[in-house]
Amino acid sequence: MENDRSTSSDARERLLDAAEALVYAGGIHATGVDAIVRAAGAARKSFYTWFESKDALVAAALTRRDERWMRWFTEGTEKRGRTPRTRLIGMFDVLREWFASEGFHGCAFLNAAGETASPDDPVREVARLHKARLLAFIGEQCEAWAQTVGADRRVAARLARQWLILIDGAIGVALVSGDADAALDARAAGRQLLDAFAPRPARSPRTRDAGAEQDARKVVR
Repeated sequence: MENDRSTSSDARERLLDAAEALVYAGGIHATGVDAIVRAAGAARKSFYTWFESKDALVAAALTRRDERWMRWFTEGTEKRGRTPRTRLIGMFDVLREWFASEGFHGCAFLNAAGETASPDDPVREVARLHKARLLAFIGEQCEAWAQTVGADRRVAARLARQWLILIDGAIGVALVSGDADAALDARAAGRQLLDAFAPRPARSPRTRDAGAEQDARKVVR
């Protein structure tokens, strides 16, 4: 009985592997249960033992992918720099490696969410959770950056939301164009965003007076 359970558990992992690979490459609607079962080398009975539907299998596969992707992205980011700014910028170098890798098909979570009509769909919920986790990680880096430049947490929160858009935008452009350098364009935009969000040093009264005199001279001329 114990061996039967072990074998069944192994079949579950193979089903998850097959579902993730096939859905990522071809989409949810284009991937049938029979194709997943065949690719997994499992019996159809194993599918129904573990999953009540194809959507449940896809949601489970995406949940597992979320854990793996976040671990990869977090570790890659932390290796890219010792300061919050270099880590934030380094995120795009991590992405570029992904974009240039064989089998890149964009963001599995955005792709899957785009195939679901209901916001309450289990697949959409997993996609929403993934983006929330990614935003939380970006937010941690933005808060650390804000502390180094003297910005408040509201600035960090706005920066994090815009940084997520840069990341998702780069993924989308890389997918459609086939150009991994979309990450470099996003990185350049990220540098400008950090500079724009950084508080400007307050000018001394003498500096303000000098500036006013220069403006006055410009008006006279």
